Amino acid sequence: MSSNEHDFTTIIKTRRSVNKFIPGVEIQDKELEEIFNLTKFAPSAFNLQHTHYVVVKDSDLKEQVYEAAAKQYKIRTASAVILVLGKVDAHKDVGEMNEGLLNLGFLSKQEYDFLVSDTIGFYESRGDAFMREEAIRSGSLSAMQMMLVAKDRGWDTCPMIGFDPDALCRLLNVPDNYIPVMLIAIGKEDSSSFRPRGYRKPVGEFVSINRF
Repeated sequence: MSSNEHDFTTIIKTRRSVNKFIPGVEIQDKELEEIFNLTKFAPSAFNLQHTHYVVVKDSDLKEQVYEAAAKQYKIRTASAVILVLGKVDAHKDVGEMNEGLLNLGFLSKQEYDFLVSDTIGFYESRGDAFMREEAIRSGSLSAMQMMLVAKDRGWDTCPMIGFDPDALCRLLNVPDNYIPVMLIAIGKEDSSSFRPRGYRKPVGEFVSINRF
C-alpha cells in the first residue's frame, strides 16, 4: 500500500458525522474556496454539475438557520453551516457546459448540437420527478466529496436532513429551480463527548454479486 493510499484510507475511516463543534472557530473564505476547488471534481451525469452551495457564516443568519433546522445545537457551534442545493433544470446548461470543448475543437459543431439536443431530450422525456432525483443524486455525490476534502484539510462535518426546506429557501433566497439536498455543518470537533462509531454492516450484508 502506498502512502497516498494509506492517507486516503485514514481520511475515510476518520471522517465522522460530528455533533459537537468547538465554538468560536472561524473558517476563512480562502479555506472554503480551496475546499470547493477540489469539490468541483465530483462526478455528475453529463457533467451538468447540478450542485450549488450556500455557505452561512454570519452569526445572525446562522441563528435563523438554527431555528429552521429543529434547533440542532451543532449549528450554533459550527464554524459555518452549508446548504447543499441541486438544480432541477441543470440539463438546460448542457450547451454552456460544453462550449469549451467545442471552441477547443474536441467537439465538432455537429457533435455539439447532438449532445445538447440529446441531453435535453433525455431529461425532459423522463419528467419532473426524474429531474428532481437527478438534482439530489448529483448534490449528494458532490456533498460527499466536499466532506472528504474538508476532512483531509482538518475540518469536521456533519450532514443533516432535519430542517424545514421551504423556510431555508425563503431565508437564503434560493431560486425556485433549486431544491435543498442537505445541510452540512462544518467546524472543528469538540471531542469531549466522543462516542464510538456506530455499527457498520459487514460487506456480505450489503453487497451482492450478479443478483441480489
